[in-house]
Amino acid sequence: MRSDVALVGLPVSRARQDPDGICLSESGKIISNSEFAHAVGRGASKLAESGVRPGDIVAVMLGNRVELIVALFAIWRLGAAATPINPALTASEAGYQIADSRAKVVLVEQNTAERVLASPALAIPGDDFAKGDGDFPVEHFDPDPSDLALLIYTSGTTGKPKGVMLDHANIASMCEALIEALELAADDRSLLVLPLFHANGLIAGTISPLWAGGSVAIAPRFDATQFWSIVERERPTYFSAVPTMYAMLTSLPPDVTASTTTLRFAVCGAAPMPAAMISAFETRYGIPIAEGYGLSEGTVASTLNPIHGLRKAGTVGLALPGQHVTVVDEGGRELPRGERGEVVIDGPTIMRGYWNRPEETATALRGGVLHTGDIGFFDADGYLVLVDRIKDMIIRGGENVYPKEIENVLYSHDGVLEAAVIGEPDPRLGEVVVAYVAPSPGSAIDEAELLAHCKSMLAPYKVPSRIVIRDELPKNSVGKIIKAPLREKP
Repeated sequence: MRSDVALVGLPVSRARQDPDGICLSESGKIISNSEFAHAVGRGASKLAESGVRPGDIVAVMLGNRVELIVALFAIWRLGAAATPINPALTASEAGYQIADSRAKVVLVEQNTAERVLASPALAIPGDDFAKGDGDFPVEHFDPDPSDLALLIYTSGTTGKPKGVMLDHANIASMCEALIEALELAADDRSLLVLPLFHANGLIAGTISPLWAGGSVAIAPRFDATQFWSIVERERPTYFSAVPTMYAMLTSLPPDVTASTTTLRFAVCGAAPMPAAMISAFETRYGIPIAEGYGLSEGTVASTLNPIHGLRKAGTVGLALPGQHVTVVDEGGRELPRGERGEVVIDGPTIMRGYWNRPEETATALRGGVLHTGDIGFFDADGYLVLVDRIKDMIIRGGENVYPKEIENVLYSHDGVLEAAVIGEPDPRLGEVVVAYVAPSPGSAIDEAELLAHCKSMLAPYKVPSRIVIRDELPKNSVGKIIKAPLREKP
């Protein structure tokens, strides 16, 4: 970790130390450290000419591509902050984020430009904003650690999306923790398969390896059938993905082979991964999975299973360096190991708050710590086990039922690729358990078979009242299963 280099100065520092070294690659095209630094300088100059000043917000509505990473560092070079926008959003959805963030400029590509026409922000084509024959240096802005760097909008599953404010100190602390925990160094190469409009792809998949002196290979949108050929071509040392991606890779036909010799480990986040799925992936491909846990509000990650030493499937590991993770009761009192309560996090990676939402900020950061809304407990070894979201807990006839426990049982059936459990209103019991399942490719499963499987492993009150089989389950832009559409009546 080069602690003497601020985030804004990273491109220039890399270019000075190793001008011809690989920084980024995309579809076989390699961008050297010097080329990256020049592109950042040209991009910053273009943004400055467009009126961007310290303290402004710049929206970036680009897909996973080199220009998006260049744009981030160009924005920071000017002392401005970036708010990445999912390029799949509609004009209304994108317009909300641009308006709510008060973005002054929005970088667009050909297929997103028309969706920002009604926005007051100045639209600049991302294809050519950093192109040119020479470097066009602008004055470096030396940011204060508390200056806003990223405005990451949450998925908005419980209402309008909220902007999570992350400052330069948040990002620096998160990079330090990840570099130490993952032992990242100059010879590491990240394969980026997660979207760059989320904090995970940005910080764990991109900024951390670059800050460690390594490089990043940008993959196209995740496709399980093409994934291993990309790994063979790019030769990464690690990648970060979500459980659905691992399930797809594990379900590939038996004759699919993979060259995994360069991979040291893989990281799993976004949602808890069933232990059976971790075991199946590791057995098939021989790559250890370091499962972790975190929120955008905590700058990506707060716990992680160690890449060396005891990795415990079914847990999300130990607190990352510099972070303090506890489990508390409703009164905020810390609970002993083994007792369930709300997971709270403290440390330098905790967000500044929600953009222009003081009441929601006060609720989330009450007591000076981040209240996650997740239920969990620490096992005898101090590893965190997530039970469920507080809001997802089902109360059936006075009994607390945790959907994740039932989902894990469903995932232990060989024919299940995806599972989601929700509570459905019931006039007698208050709520009943309903499960939605998508079968593995080539598997034929029915409700009776899955119910019998659940009855063999669960207490009667936890067994779903019915199981609905669908071709696939709804997911958000990262590939995480979302339950809100399942709660809506068909």
